[in-house]
Amino acid sequence: MADITASQVKELRERTGAGMMECKKALSETAGDIDAAAEALRKSGLAKADKKASRVTAEGLIVMAQDSGKAVLVEVNSETDFVAKDDNFLDFANAVAAAALASGVADVEALKSVTLPSGATVEEARAAVIAKVGENVQVRRMVSVNSKNNVAAYVHSGKIGVVVDLAGGDAELARGVAMHVAAMNPPYNKAADVPADFVAKEKEIELAKMSEKDKAKPAEILEKIIGGKLAKIVNEVSLYGQPYVLNTDQTVEQAMKAAGADVVSFTRLAVGEGIEKVVEDYAAEVAKAMQV
Repeated sequence: MADITASQVKELRERTGAGMMECKKALSETAGDIDAAAEALRKSGLAKADKKASRVTAEGLIVMAQDSGKAVLVEVNSETDFVAKDDNFLDFANAVAAAALASGVADVEALKSVTLPSGATVEEARAAVIAKVGENVQVRRMVSVNSKNNVAAYVHSGKIGVVVDLAGGDAELARGVAMHVAAMNPPYNKAADVPADFVAKEKEIELAKMSEKDKAKPAEILEKIIGGKLAKIVNEVSLYGQPYVLNTDQTVEQAMKAAGADVVSFTRLAVGEGIEKVVEDYAAEVAKAMQV
């Protein structure tokens, strides 16, 4: 095996835009022949994939896979919503979700090395999809639950996904809770989960909003007024305090008590959340190009 120098790796990276490890591997396999290594990277799609790696991927899909007692959600991103509807992208995303469930991996980094039925790893298949669709594609996040309880996953329009671990009740109720979380997006599960500093800040705000007349009321009355306002706020931000979307005559807590169930945990993913989207001004871009 030929000795590969840092300068060779650097040259191949600059030429192809591929990652350092991919370049080193390609050079090793071609006995240091940079032209052959570059061709190999192009054929595998890795050169094209890496060149697009810095592009913002704020669109895409949340995909799910589930079986008895376990479920996964995976966020697979693309640059545009158009590509998120492409069959190549859809097939890849669904294959990744199925592989995540079957392999039992706990995070995205481990998922990248899982082998798909095609024989390619998730990372290799991702590079191939990029070559086909012409956009950056990323497997960004995943969440999995493996429990003896009732586990349900729910995806709404491919954009919002929820997985729920429910003790007691049944699969239908677990799915109902997942649908509720998708619709209402509660930050917390129960009142006890709401942070004390959040409650303290809300109390401060409510006091500031009160009239001088109300503030002059006896302390015990003032506390009752503030306590009532805070209880309402806590209900609004906790799953158990919200009216249950499938039966708004009950809160989620009441629905769970009636079914002898308890929500152990839930996780909600929305496509692109936390990613700063870049708004392209194509007219300005074309005008600028014409001036060159």
